Amino acid sequence: MISGINRRHKKYVEVAVEFGTDGQMTPTAIKWDDGRTFEITRVIESRRAASLKVGGTGLRYLCEIGDNRTFLYFEDPAWFVEEKEMQ
Repeated sequence: MISGINRRHKKYVEVAVEFGTDGQMTPTAIKWDDGRTFEITRVIESRRAASLKVGGTGLRYLCEIGDNRTFLYFEDPAWFVEEKEMQ
């Protein structure tokens, strides 16, 4: 376990998405429930996968937000992240 992180839980979030002409979704920003918005600077990978930390399955996007990388999941019809609970 990483020092300072107690556990993780499924956190549903609002996501801004661009749609290509082929219907492919590309997330561009994550909006937290307190109003903060985080721009996704790059989507590194997307594929069907399960969240082993918090449960759930769907399309998993490996996103770069600034200097950090995080997973963002589309579990139709909602989006979620694996939120960290700090000790």
